[in-house]
Amino acid sequence: MHEGEDRDGENSRPPRRIRSFVLRQGRITDAQQRAFAEHWTRFGLDVQGQPRDLGRVFGNDAPVALEIGFGNGEQLVWGAQHEPGRNFIGIEVHRPGVGRTLNALAAAAADNVRVYHHDAVEVLLQELAPASLDQVRIYFPDPWHKKKHNKRRLVQVPLVELLATRVRPGGILHMATDWADYAEQMLAVVDADASWRNRAGPGSFSERPAWRTRTHFEQRGLKLGHGVWDLLYQRV
Repeated sequence: MHEGEDRDGENSRPPRRIRSFVLRQGRITDAQQRAFAEHWTRFGLDVQGQPRDLGRVFGNDAPVALEIGFGNGEQLVWGAQHEPGRNFIGIEVHRPGVGRTLNALAAAAADNVRVYHHDAVEVLLQELAPASLDQVRIYFPDPWHKKKHNKRRLVQVPLVELLATRVRPGGILHMATDWADYAEQMLAVVDADASWRNRAGPGSFSERPAWRTRTHFEQRGLKLGHGVWDLLYQRV
């Protein structure tokens, strides 16, 4: 089970279109539920169905990094604190994870972060203008490890093509996974897209960049001997 994951793939129908999740809300604590009431107006973004002026959202024109599937928000909050010159948008469908993240953002006074509790593909299509993003970060997405479920994986041709329309030329797509076959799939899919250039060279993985911390989830996996693969691409 991955960060923010509370999904039962066995009982989920295959998606009819590209989609970033299979919705399983899971149990939410009282504190996480209160977070929506207390902090959503400060950090949350509701889908409005048209591209946002991100300068107005944040009150400045700093570059924006989008994290898709932020789980419990550990990386998102860490990034906000360690990259103060950058704005962040996080997208997550797992309500308990969003609630926990809202509380963490409030505790950190991380006013350079906004979050969506929604499907990432719909946010990309409806809320984000072309070339409005400086970076997209996808860390440890659901691996759908059973072969018959691989088609449900997030990183596939339609998403990579969509991201290319939303990331500015010279911007970055950064992915990480601890599943070897998913890493190979990511590599093959994005290497084949002419809109992206592999910064490590075709067919190669990258070293973990300084902006991605090792979360508690990852550290546990490393202690168990799990590998982790980072992929860095630049928008051509």
